[in-house]
Amino acid sequence: MICPFCGHDNIPGMDRCQECIHPLRDLDVPQPTEGLQKHIMQDAVKLLNLAHPVNVQVDDSVARTIELMKQHRVGCALVLEDEQLVGIFTERDVLFKLAGIEQDLDRLTMQQVMIPDPAKLKAEDIIATALHKMSVGGFRHLPVVTDDGTPLGLISIKDILGYMYQKVLYRQPDEMAQVL
Repeated sequence: MICPFCGHDNIPGMDRCQECIHPLRDLDVPQPTEGLQKHIMQDAVKLLNLAHPVNVQVDDSVARTIELMKQHRVGCALVLEDEQLVGIFTERDVLFKLAGIEQDLDRLTMQQVMIPDPAKLKAEDIIATALHKMSVGGFRHLPVVTDDGTPLGLISIKDILGYMYQKVLYRQPDEMAQVL
């Protein structure tokens, strides 16, 4: 592989140029230039329609949180402490942690049932990062936070699929062949 910086002819498969020690590892990785792949690999999460999350405090009751989720017709709530994200509570938690237990949900707090330190995204992260985290973790929702951990919004897999659909829907017919 020819080093694009110094012109040295390296042995194929080298991680660094033998002459100038410049990294070569990612030079042969194809980069997206068009179509849906480009949007997934280059568009930032902030381009998605960030939903305003239902926020609750760590000492709020489970009953109150479930009622808020029902009222707002959402599948999760972010758990905050001093305006910082410390946990997440999802409809799956209702099913797997609470269904069938005989406990007063007014006395049970979010601190006791939330998923602590949830996976999160920054607004600048690319959509591919969101898809990767969702796939690996089995998540349907991810909070988007600032550098200091303050929630900006929430994205769901539906938001990503809607964005991808929009990018495909508004293409010209000749561009569709490249996407598919």
